Amino acid sequence: MELLPLEVNVPVHEGDTLHDRITKFQHLLGELGERNLSEEVVMAINEHIQALNDVTVSAKAFSKELRKRQSKIIALLQKKLKLVPKNYYRNLWMVLGMSAFGIPLGTVFGVTQGNMGLLGIGLPIGMVIGIAVGTSMDTKAKKEGKQLDFGG
Repeated sequence: MELLPLEVNVPVHEGDTLHDRITKFQHLLGELGERNLSEEVVMAINEHIQALNDVTVSAKAFSKELRKRQSKIIALLQKKLKLVPKNYYRNLWMVLGMSAFGIPLGTVFGVTQGNMGLLGIGLPIGMVIGIAVGTSMDTKAKKEGKQLDFGG
């Protein structure tokens, strides 16, 4: 089973942000077309594409629906096949590092120094830890062929 093509039924102008989003989405579909996807996943993606093809109201509505459907497709790929876009884990772990490592470290600095104004010093430390962990996971996903050549 093959992926449906994206049919844009709203006016799009060259250089517009909607044009760029459509180009990215078509790049994602091209990348997925080269992979051996299960029939279940292809059917789910085709449902999202068909929903996009049915949008004829306005460019703004199409843009909103495109973002929503692209996010759902990426979540589906991550859940079912462990396929992720470039820098997926880096972006995820940056936030996790700031909250899981940064806030506790900042609290420790603030308490030990007797100045809770130092609480914010832990956030960049946690961010760096999170980026390091996420980057290593992205590298591992790329080695295993689980990374899409798509920037999300």
